[in-house]
Amino acid sequence: MTNNTQAMNTNFVAADFDVFAIPGLEARMSALIERVRPKLTELGNQLAPHLTALCGEEMFPHVAKHARRTINPPNDTWVAWANNKRGYKAHPHFQVGMFESHLFIIFAVIYESDNKKVFAKHLSEHLQDVRAAVPANFFWSLDHMKPEGTSHADMNEEAFETIIHKLQHIQKSEVLCGLRIDRDNPLLADGEKLLSTIEHTFEQLLPLYRLAF
Repeated sequence: MTNNTQAMNTNFVAADFDVFAIPGLEARMSALIERVRPKLTELGNQLAPHLTALCGEEMFPHVAKHARRTINPPNDTWVAWANNKRGYKAHPHFQVGMFESHLFIIFAVIYESDNKKVFAKHLSEHLQDVRAAVPANFFWSLDHMKPEGTSHADMNEEAFETIIHKLQHIQKSEVLCGLRIDRDNPLLADGEKLLSTIEHTFEQLLPLYRLAF
């Protein structure tokens, strides 16, 4: 585990989340780059070896740049890890990121990935195992741009069938699953405990990542 000096760079406080309340693209991006991006970069570098060992292949960190935005400021930001050095969007990946309301730790297959149908097939085949294995306090989402999600405890058979159908038949479909931590949770202010929580969450998400191949 990292030492306390390193961990201090990976904690999150109210001012980090308040960045998303800043109006205007330029002002918000300036605050993101100054306040939040260094922490995400540090998380990316610190957690890459753990994910590499966990996945059995090299996992590369990618910090969101929001480079395509010209008008609307981002409502969230993140660091992602994938088994590709050039990018993550076309690949199953892990993310740690934040909206104004919370921090999230997730596995994701988004719309740019050709692995959607593979994941859907394997999810269908192993659905009962997934329903039993995923922690009740994790959430599922079909849109990475929205902060809302459905608690795993509230996911019924029909909800999973909807995910499977969309991944198989809708080109822009995607799926995310993981843990969300409220911005006021004191865990976020303790860099070392947060790193441990992220590592443990990735371990719990690994079976889902495996289903995507």
